Amino acid sequence: MSIRTAQFVISSPDVSQCPPSRLPEYAFIGRSNVGKSSLINSLCRQKSLAKTSSKPGKTLLINHFIINSGSPDSWHLVDLPGYGYAQAGKRQRQELKKMIERYCLLREPLVSLFVLVDSRHAPQSIDTEFMQWLGSNEIPFAIVFTKADKLSRQQLQQNIDTYRSCLLEQWEEMPPTFVTSAEKSQGTEELVDYIETINQSLQQDTK
Repeated sequence: MSIRTAQFVISSPDVSQCPPSRLPEYAFIGRSNVGKSSLINSLCRQKSLAKTSSKPGKTLLINHFIINSGSPDSWHLVDLPGYGYAQAGKRQRQELKKMIERYCLLREPLVSLFVLVDSRHAPQSIDTEFMQWLGSNEIPFAIVFTKADKLSRQQLQQNIDTYRSCLLEQWEEMPPTFVTSAEKSQGTEELVDYIETINQSLQQDTK
C-alpha cells in the first residue's frame, strides 16, 4: 500500500464528537516535542498536513485525516494531543489526559496506537507509565522511536537496547517497534507496510 492522498477531516475536543466511521483507525501520540507532526507529514509526503511548531503543546484536539479516500484501502490517521506538556496548567493537563484516555478506551474504530518516543533519551517514566496503562487496558500499540538521524548508528542501537531492557523488566515481550527519522523519511515505509498488513487481516476477517 502507498499513501496516495491524505486529507484533513475534522478536529474534535472529545471522542464523542469524532466522526462516525467504520474505517480502521491508527492514532499517533507521544510526549510534547517528540516530532509527531513532522513524522505524520513525512509519512503522508506532505509538508504541512499536520501543523508543526517550535512550541510544544500545539496539538490540543483529536485530529482526523482520511488516507486514500474512496479507495478499498482507505483508513483514518489520527493525530492525538501530546502528553506531559510542562508549561500547560494543571487543569489543562488533566483535561488532555481525560481526552486521550476516553479516546483510547471508547473509540471503536481504533485499531492501534503508535506511541512515539525520542530515540535520543533514556526511558522516561511518563512514556513507560502510559504504555503500562495501555497494556493494562488491552489497547494495542506499537513503539516508534523518532529522530534517529540525530544519533550515530551505534548510539542509536545502544539507546534502543536500553529501552528494550527497561521495558522487558516488566513485560514478557516487546510490542512492535519502529525506528524513524522524519527528516530522512526513515522508517515510514515500514510503518505503512505494518498498517497495510493489519488492514488486510481485518478485511479477511469480515469476509
